[in-house]
Amino acid sequence: MRGLLIVLLSALAVAGAWAQMAGQKSVVPPSQPRPLGPLVLEATAYTSSVRETDSTPFITATGMRTRLGVLAVSPDLLKVLPYGTKVRLKDLGSVYGRGRGQFDYLFRDRIFVVADVMHPRMRKKVDVWLPDRATALRFGRRVVSLEVVEYPKR
Repeated sequence: MRGLLIVLLSALAVAGAWAQMAGQKSVVPPSQPRPLGPLVLEATAYTSSVRETDSTPFITATGMRTRLGVLAVSPDLLKVLPYGTKVRLKDLGSVYGRGRGQFDYLFRDRIFVVADVMHPRMRKKVDVWLPDRATALRFGRRVVSLEVVEYPKR
């Protein structure tokens, strides 16, 4: 009986998340103004571990598998950077102003795709998926310049 209750609650949580995602996608009208220049945002990094994500750590909010080049954005940015938006990143250094360009080797010649969403409490932030925890910890909190390459086709 207890197992059935857990399965039922899990199914309801997944259905709620899908409904929320569908609602977010439909909120973006075609006439939504798009950013003209690069956005300067705070960035962090995450990996595919259950303690940093949910119970499906290798699957993003859009159903894509995690890989280098996947970007999660805070829910408020989904209005200007909807799922499927392709962007370029440039490392502007830590939030304390040190190490400018230190992680450009990860960003150079790489197009990132907005495929995941961060926790609702986050605002004006992006999260870069990285394959290992040590690199993610070294990445820390940084400032990045985000330039839109292509918006998703409607």
